[in-house]
Amino acid sequence: MSADQFEQNPDNTVNPDDADGAQRESTANSTWSRLLAGNRRFAEGKPEHPWQDTTTRESLIDRQNPDAAVLSCSDSRVPPEIIFDAGLGDLFTVRTAGQVLDDAVIASLEYAVSKLHVSLLVILGHEGCGAIDMAARELDEMIEATTHDPASSLEAAEAIDDLDERIAEAESIMLRTVGMSVWQARQAELDAHEDFERVHVAHTIEELVTRSEVIQDALAHDKLMIVGARYQLTTGKVEVLSF
Repeated sequence: MSADQFEQNPDNTVNPDDADGAQRESTANSTWSRLLAGNRRFAEGKPEHPWQDTTTRESLIDRQNPDAAVLSCSDSRVPPEIIFDAGLGDLFTVRTAGQVLDDAVIASLEYAVSKLHVSLLVILGHEGCGAIDMAARELDEMIEATTHDPASSLEAAEAIDDLDERIAEAESIMLRTVGMSVWQARQAELDAHEDFERVHVAHTIEELVTRSEVIQDALAHDKLMIVGARYQLTTGKVEVLSF
Protein backbone atom coordinates (compact mmCIF):
# COMPACT_ATOMS: atom_id res chain seq x y z
CA MET A 1 0.00 0.00 0.00
CA SER A 2 1.38 3.44 -0.99
CA ALA A 3 1.63 6.40 1.38
CA ASP A 4 -1.19 8.15 -0.49
CA GLN A 5 -3.40 5.13 -0.19
CA PHE A 6 -2.62 4.85 3.50
CA GLU A 7 -3.61 8.48 4.09
CA GLN A 8 -6.96 7.75 2.47
CA ASN A 9 -7.35 4.63 4.60
CA PRO A 10 -5.60 5.48 7.90
CA ASP A 11 -6.95 2.40 9.71
CA ASN A 12 -5.37 0.16 7.06
CA THR A 13 -8.69 -1.67 6.70
CA VAL A 14 -9.59 -3.80 3.69
CA ASN A 15 -12.66 -3.00 1.65
CA PRO A 16 -14.77 -6.20 1.65
CA ASP A 17 -15.67 -5.62 -1.99
CA ASP A 18 -11.97 -5.39 -2.90
CA ALA A 19 -11.26 -8.58 -0.98
CA ASP A 20 -14.12 -10.40 -2.68
CA GLY A 21 -12.92 -9.18 -6.07
CA ALA A 22 -9.38 -10.36 -5.40
CA GLN A 23 -10.65 -13.74 -4.24
CA ARG A 24 -12.80 -14.17 -7.36
CA GLU A 25 -9.88 -13.18 -9.58
CA SER A 26 -7.72 -15.75 -7.82
CA THR A 27 -10.44 -18.37 -8.27
CA ALA A 28 -10.78 -17.52 -11.97
CA ASN A 29 -7.03 -17.73 -12.51
CA SER A 30 -6.86 -21.04 -10.66
CA THR A 31 -9.72 -22.42 -12.73
CA TRP A 32 -8.06 -21.34 -15.98
CA SER A 33 -4.74 -22.85 -14.89
CA ARG A 34 -6.53 -26.10 -14.08
CA LEU A 35 -8.24 -26.17 -17.48
CA LEU A 36 -4.94 -25.55 -19.26
CA ALA A 37 -3.31 -28.31 -17.22
CA GLY A 38 -6.12 -30.61 -18.34
CA ASN A 39 -5.52 -29.58 -21.93
CA ARG A 40 -1.83 -30.40 -21.60
CA ARG A 41 -2.74 -33.88 -20.40
CA PHE A 42 -5.12 -34.31 -23.32
CA ALA A 43 -2.59 -33.05 -25.89
CA GLU A 44 0.07 -35.38 -24.48
CA GLY A 45 -2.29 -38.36 -24.64
CA LYS A 46 -2.42 -38.69 -20.86
CA PRO A 47 -5.99 -37.69 -19.92
CA GLU A 48 -7.23 -38.53 -16.43
CA HIS A 49 -10.95 -38.32 -17.25
CA PRO A 50 -11.69 -36.88 -13.78
CA TRP A 51 -15.08 -36.75 -12.10
CA GLN A 52 -16.83 -39.11 -14.49
CA ASP A 53 -17.72 -41.84 -11.99
CA THR A 54 -21.09 -42.90 -10.60
CA THR A 55 -20.52 -41.11 -7.29
CA THR A 56 -19.93 -37.80 -9.04
CA ARG A 57 -22.95 -38.27 -11.28
CA GLU A 58 -25.20 -38.98 -8.30
CA SER A 59 -23.82 -36.03 -6.34
CA LEU A 60 -24.88 -33.69 -9.14
CA ILE A 61 -28.50 -34.82 -9.44
CA ASP A 62 -29.90 -31.93 -7.42
CA ARG A 63 -27.32 -29.22 -8.01
CA GLN A 64 -24.54 -27.96 -10.21
CA ASN A 65 -21.63 -25.70 -9.42
CA PRO A 66 -19.46 -25.41 -12.55
CA ASP A 67 -16.15 -23.63 -12.32
CA ALA A 68 -16.33 -22.04 -15.75
CA ALA A 69 -18.54 -21.37 -18.75
CA VAL A 70 -17.26 -22.05 -22.26
CA LEU A 71 -18.64 -20.72 -25.53
CA SER A 72 -17.20 -22.79 -28.35
CA CYS A 73 -17.88 -23.94 -31.89
CA SER A 74 -20.25 -26.85 -32.51
CA ASP A 75 -17.53 -28.63 -34.50
CA SER A 76 -17.50 -32.30 -33.49
CA ARG A 77 -13.72 -32.19 -33.11
CA VAL A 78 -13.82 -29.49 -30.42
CA PRO A 79 -15.73 -30.79 -27.36
CA PRO A 80 -14.57 -28.59 -24.43
CA GLU A 81 -14.99 -31.23 -21.72
CA ILE A 82 -12.68 -33.59 -23.62
CA ILE A 83 -9.98 -31.17 -24.76
CA PHE A 84 -9.75 -29.69 -21.24
CA ASP A 85 -9.89 -33.19 -19.68
CA ALA A 86 -12.75 -32.05 -17.45
CA GLY A 87 -15.50 -34.01 -15.72
CA LEU A 88 -19.19 -33.93 -14.92
CA GLY A 89 -20.27 -30.60 -13.48
CA ASP A 90 -16.99 -28.82 -14.28
CA LEU A 91 -18.02 -26.79 -17.32
CA PHE A 92 -21.18 -25.00 -18.42
CA THR A 93 -20.85 -25.21 -22.20
CA VAL A 94 -22.67 -23.40 -24.99
CA ARG A 95 -21.86 -24.37 -28.56
CA THR A 96 -22.86 -22.86 -31.90
CA ALA A 97 -21.29 -22.97 -35.35
CA GLY A 98 -18.48 -20.43 -35.31
CA GLN A 99 -19.39 -19.66 -31.66
CA VAL A 100 -21.97 -17.27 -33.09
CA LEU A 101 -23.94 -15.20 -30.57
CA ASP A 102 -27.71 -14.86 -30.50
CA ASP A 103 -30.22 -14.04 -27.77
CA ALA A 104 -30.40 -17.64 -26.54
CA VAL A 105 -26.62 -17.94 -26.32
CA ILE A 106 -26.31 -14.67 -24.44
CA ALA A 107 -29.11 -15.62 -22.04
CA SER A 108 -27.43 -18.98 -21.39
CA LEU A 109 -24.10 -17.32 -20.58
CA GLU A 110 -25.85 -14.75 -18.40
CA TYR A 111 -27.46 -17.62 -16.48
CA ALA A 112 -24.03 -19.15 -15.89
CA VAL A 113 -22.72 -15.83 -14.58
CA SER A 114 -25.67 -14.59 -12.53
CA LYS A 115 -27.18 -17.85 -11.24
CA LEU A 116 -24.34 -20.36 -11.26
CA HIS A 117 -21.74 -17.71 -10.35
CA VAL A 118 -18.99 -18.94 -12.64
CA SER A 119 -15.91 -16.78 -12.26
CA LEU A 120 -14.43 -17.64 -15.66
CA LEU A 121 -15.84 -17.41 -19.18
CA VAL A 122 -13.81 -18.90 -22.03
CA ILE A 123 -14.49 -17.93 -25.65
CA LEU A 124 -12.94 -20.78 -27.62
CA GLY A 125 -12.30 -20.65 -31.35
CA HIS A 126 -10.43 -23.33 -33.24
CA GLU A 127 -8.17 -24.16 -36.14
CA GLY A 128 -9.85 -25.08 -39.40
CA CYS A 129 -13.21 -23.53 -38.52
CA GLY A 130 -15.73 -24.29 -41.28
CA ALA A 131 -17.90 -21.33 -40.30
CA ILE A 132 -15.00 -18.98 -40.96
CA ASP A 133 -14.33 -20.68 -44.31
CA MET A 134 -17.96 -20.15 -45.28
CA ALA A 135 -17.99 -16.55 -44.10
CA ALA A 136 -14.77 -15.74 -45.98
CA ARG A 137 -16.18 -17.19 -49.21
CA GLU A 138 -19.43 -15.29 -48.83
CA LEU A 139 -17.51 -12.10 -48.07
CA ASP A 140 -15.44 -12.54 -51.24
CA GLU A 141 -18.65 -12.96 -53.23
CA MET A 142 -20.08 -9.80 -51.69
CA ILE A 143 -16.89 -7.82 -52.37
CA GLU A 144 -16.90 -9.06 -55.99
CA ALA A 145 -20.52 -7.98 -56.37
CA THR A 146 -19.74 -4.60 -54.80
CA THR A 147 -16.41 -3.78 -56.46
CA HIS A 148 -16.45 -6.08 -59.52
CA ASP A 149 -12.95 -7.16 -58.51
CA PRO A 150 -12.49 -9.42 -55.46
CA ALA A 151 -8.71 -8.96 -55.58
CA SER A 152 -8.83 -5.15 -55.49
CA SER A 153 -8.25 -4.12 -51.87
CA LEU A 154 -8.25 -0.44 -52.93
CA GLU A 155 -11.75 -0.64 -54.40
CA ALA A 156 -12.90 -2.63 -51.37
CA ALA A 157 -11.51 0.04 -49.07
CA GLU A 158 -13.31 2.75 -51.02
CA ALA A 159 -16.56 0.80 -50.56
CA ILE A 160 -15.98 0.15 -46.85
CA ASP A 161 -18.94 2.14 -45.49
CA ASP A 162 -21.39 0.51 -47.83
CA LEU A 163 -19.76 -2.88 -47.38
CA ASP A 164 -20.11 -2.71 -43.59
CA GLU A 165 -23.81 -2.06 -44.06
CA ARG A 166 -24.14 -4.85 -46.60
CA ILE A 167 -22.46 -7.33 -44.23
CA ALA A 168 -24.65 -6.24 -41.31
CA GLU A 169 -27.80 -6.63 -43.42
CA ALA A 170 -26.84 -9.87 -45.19
CA GLU A 171 -29.33 -12.73 -45.25
CA SER A 172 -26.63 -15.23 -44.28
CA ILE A 173 -26.14 -15.37 -40.53
CA MET A 174 -22.56 -16.51 -41.05
CA LEU A 175 -21.80 -13.47 -43.17
CA ARG A 176 -23.51 -11.11 -40.70
CA THR A 177 -21.57 -12.48 -37.76
CA VAL A 178 -18.41 -14.36 -38.65
CA GLY A 179 -18.03 -12.42 -41.90
CA MET A 180 -17.73 -9.18 -39.97
CA SER A 181 -14.77 -10.66 -38.08
CA VAL A 182 -13.10 -11.68 -41.34
CA TRP A 183 -13.65 -8.18 -42.72
CA GLN A 184 -12.14 -6.61 -39.58
CA ALA A 185 -9.09 -8.84 -39.95
CA ARG A 186 -8.64 -7.86 -43.58
CA GLN A 187 -8.95 -4.19 -42.69
CA ALA A 188 -6.02 -4.78 -40.31
CA GLU A 189 -4.11 -6.37 -43.24
CA LEU A 190 -4.44 -9.85 -41.78
CA ASP A 191 -5.30 -12.44 -44.41
CA ALA A 192 -4.29 -15.80 -42.92
CA HIS A 193 -7.05 -18.17 -41.86
CA GLU A 194 -5.61 -18.47 -38.35
CA ASP A 195 -5.72 -14.67 -38.06
CA PHE A 196 -9.40 -14.71 -39.01
CA GLU A 197 -9.98 -17.23 -36.21
CA ARG A 198 -8.15 -15.12 -33.63
CA VAL A 199 -9.89 -11.90 -34.66
CA HIS A 200 -13.24 -13.67 -34.53
CA VAL A 201 -12.63 -14.66 -30.90
CA ALA A 202 -11.81 -11.03 -30.06
CA HIS A 203 -14.85 -9.79 -31.97
CA THR A 204 -17.09 -12.30 -30.18
CA ILE A 205 -15.87 -11.14 -26.78
CA GLU A 206 -16.42 -7.51 -27.73
CA GLU A 207 -19.92 -8.20 -29.02
CA LEU A 208 -20.86 -10.26 -25.97
CA VAL A 209 -19.77 -7.56 -23.54
CA THR A 210 -21.53 -4.88 -25.61
CA ARG A 211 -24.82 -6.77 -25.75
CA SER A 212 -24.99 -8.11 -22.20
CA GLU A 213 -25.53 -5.79 -19.25
CA VAL A 214 -25.26 -8.77 -16.90
CA ILE A 215 -21.77 -9.58 -18.14
CA GLN A 216 -20.80 -5.90 -18.17
CA ASP A 217 -21.81 -5.64 -14.51
CA ALA A 218 -19.97 -8.82 -13.53
CA LEU A 219 -16.79 -7.55 -15.18
CA ALA A 220 -17.14 -4.11 -13.60
CA HIS A 221 -17.44 -5.63 -10.13
CA ASP A 222 -14.60 -8.14 -10.65
CA LYS A 223 -16.99 -11.08 -10.49
CA LEU A 224 -15.94 -12.47 -13.86
CA MET A 225 -12.85 -12.97 -15.99
CA ILE A 226 -13.16 -13.53 -19.76
CA VAL A 227 -10.38 -15.21 -21.70
CA GLY A 228 -10.01 -15.88 -25.41
CA ALA A 229 -8.46 -19.07 -26.73
CA ARG A 230 -8.02 -21.06 -29.93
CA TYR A 231 -7.87 -24.85 -30.09
CA GLN A 232 -5.33 -26.33 -32.51
CA LEU A 233 -6.59 -29.46 -34.22
CA THR A 234 -3.09 -30.40 -35.34
CA THR A 235 -1.51 -30.44 -31.87
CA GLY A 236 -4.45 -30.79 -29.48
CA LYS A 237 -3.22 -27.72 -27.62
CA VAL A 238 -5.22 -24.64 -26.62
CA GLU A 239 -3.59 -21.38 -27.64
CA VAL A 240 -4.22 -18.57 -25.15
CA LEU A 241 -5.01 -15.30 -26.90
CA SER A 242 -4.26 -11.83 -25.59
CA PHE A 243 -5.96 -8.71 -26.91
